[in-house]
Amino acid sequence: MRASRLPGSLACFLALALTAAGCGLSGGSDEGEATAGGCKVDKANVGSGALSGDVKGDITFQTTNLKKDFGDYFNGVIAAFEKEHPGTQVKWIDDPGDATFTQRLVADAQGCTLPDVVNINVNTAIALTKNGYLLNLDQKAPDAGKPFTAAMWKSSTYAEADGTKVHSVLPWYSGGIVQTFNTDLLKEAGLDPAKPPTTVLGLFDDAEKIAKASDGKYFAFLANPQHRIPADWQQMDIKVLSEDGKKFTFADDPKTVQWVEGMTRLYKAGAMPKDSLSSTQDPANVYGQGKLAYGPTNPNFLRFIQQNNPTVYEKTGVAPFTLDALGHTVGAPQYIGVASTSKNAVTALAFARFLTNAENQLAWAKDPNVVIFPSTTASLDDPFFQSVKGTDPFAEARKIVASDRKTATADEIALTPGELNAIVAQIQLAMQGKKSAQDALDEAQAKANKLIEQAG
Repeated sequence: MRASRLPGSLACFLALALTAAGCGLSGGSDEGEATAGGCKVDKANVGSGALSGDVKGDITFQTTNLKKDFGDYFNGVIAAFEKEHPGTQVKWIDDPGDATFTQRLVADAQGCTLPDVVNINVNTAIALTKNGYLLNLDQKAPDAGKPFTAAMWKSSTYAEADGTKVHSVLPWYSGGIVQTFNTDLLKEAGLDPAKPPTTVLGLFDDAEKIAKASDGKYFAFLANPQHRIPADWQQMDIKVLSEDGKKFTFADDPKTVQWVEGMTRLYKAGAMPKDSLSSTQDPANVYGQGKLAYGPTNPNFLRFIQQNNPTVYEKTGVAPFTLDALGHTVGAPQYIGVASTSKNAVTALAFARFLTNAENQLAWAKDPNVVIFPSTTASLDDPFFQSVKGTDPFAEARKIVASDRKTATADEIALTPGELNAIVAQIQLAMQGKKSAQDALDEAQAKANKLIEQAG
């Protein structure tokens, strides 16, 4: 499975960088050693057979840009684990998550120094699993999936080098996906905020009405296709990739042409700011200025608007996302992986499971400074999620997300930055009227498939 469509991934380049390594797993020698990702490891870390042994000794745990705001929480979890398992010590590293994060993680993995327990996103999980750097939990911890919702556990699988899909990560927290909109602007355009669109093309129809009514004073959403690819295509049930994930197929579906033609029509009609076609500006900021009818889909964005643009926040409506055929997805899932190169895999696995258990996930989700949703069934059964109070936009968003969380999956497509850029560049040409939709898609698919071939 290739997964995650939402922006904000911290290590998108990993998929390209690591596939070049061509590493995998191999059996052990008589001396009790084996290899994982080209690194010498203990035989117990690879192959069949559950991990067993005493939970003791030192491990390293890495998160990404969490220490500043959640130091007390993580220090508490670490202290509780060390108390429960005397003789253990967890060293917490918090990577800043800056522009060089990917290069550092690649260097760690290829240098056989990946942290014992590491917080990773979808793109990183894909690359590390393929190259043998994460424990195969189906073999090393067969009961690992019990705490998690069935849908989340089932969908959180990634392919090893031979294409076999395995559970190599423990689901952790995720954001939500909702539809947000400026109710005043919708009314001004003759739209009913109580009847938001339920499909992608329905959203396009409403956007066209906004363009006609706004006269350039405000817009439906930003033009850059990178904000909508491949999310819209998945929602429209477009087959983005072949079954084995080795070839792009989106240009072969007439619905994709329909989507590009719709984006082109909206851009020409003025439903999007002309200067936003290739801009990297943040939609949250533009929405906060009262210039966009539709806002970002992450509920956390609502807190940003509440704090920085309270007037716009009061006008903001929230509704279920336009999921079409995609169904409910969790939105930017975060995982905990255990390095197959760990010299203390038993303790690392024990800590990973402790960190992601229902009690600890719920405790963090209740922190008023964070907007996250847990992955365990017991956490979601708590009244905190089952009896959400309030009628303001933020409370409404939490209600919507919490209502589908038990059936939400992680079935989302991931594109490497190179693939995304290649596709977006062609669609931008179509939106400018420089290419037909089909020609743009054919070229985009050819360029993206070439990148897959180069990555091996």
